[in-house]
Amino acid sequence: MGLVDSLLGKDARKFLKRKDSDAAEAGRALEELRSSLYNELKTSEGAKRQQQRFCGPVVAMSFNFVVAVGIILANKLVMGRVGFNFPIFLTLIHYTVAWILLAFFKSLSLLPMSPPSKTTPFSSLFSLGAVMAFASGLANTSLKHNSVGFYQMAKIAVTPTIVLAEFVLFKKTISSTKVMALAVVSLGVAIATVTDLEFNLFGALVAVAWIIPSAINKILWSNLQQQANWTALALMWKTTPFTVFFLLALMPWLDPPGVLLFKWDLTNSSAILISALLGFLLQWSGALALGLVFLFSCFGWKFSLEVIKC
Repeated sequence: MGLVDSLLGKDARKFLKRKDSDAAEAGRALEELRSSLYNELKTSEGAKRQQQRFCGPVVAMSFNFVVAVGIILANKLVMGRVGFNFPIFLTLIHYTVAWILLAFFKSLSLLPMSPPSKTTPFSSLFSLGAVMAFASGLANTSLKHNSVGFYQMAKIAVTPTIVLAEFVLFKKTISSTKVMALAVVSLGVAIATVTDLEFNLFGALVAVAWIIPSAINKILWSNLQQQANWTALALMWKTTPFTVFFLLALMPWLDPPGVLLFKWDLTNSSAILISALLGFLLQWSGALALGLVFLFSCFGWKFSLEVIKC
């Protein structure tokens, strides 16, 4: 070491020591940041703060809009060109893949902590999982039996249903200005999609049946996240098992027979897997949006974007 020190000189040795000190400080800062984030995720309040810090309303809504467009196209491709005519089973694949991904996150300690069980009754989680199964399953069934235009038309009715349901259940009212805005946006989407309508009785009945559970699903998601400190991923982890159970019960009633005869080749399976990954992102982005903004503002913004999407 003496020879090396003599070759480097006094100034060089000071420079190297300073660099070593800077690297050590950077390492300590990085470790403190990692420890802080880990500790934040160990409480439901901290996890909620981190979610709000890294994903604001505009980011969440933009994320949800992009994924929503993608999954509509992907599901229509899967149930159209690919010929996978089993919308409930497709929804079941979506939630099963989501469950696997969430389990993977949990194994890496990346899943945020859930609030204490006493703050959220088991019945609330069970009900949300059941309603989600009907909302998602009927949505894909509606998309299978209707054109994209009619599917979008049915989505228009979800927002007024939410406003009505919140008034009946929680006595929440909105201003006349918002009522007018809702009417204008709904009229705009109706005009934008009317040229693409393809009507059939069964598809129309499914679309109507989908509206109520879809509205209730969004109200429950929003209330649990805003009032009980649930993060999107934690709430998905708790409710997905119930959703999978109810989708299994729905399959014999709404899906045609013959799913085992489907050609599960690489191309078809890849298309279904891409649809499932988009389904996970849609559920996550939708939950983020519902947890970060007031419900009516969220859907007023989303339905304004529907005009562009159509």
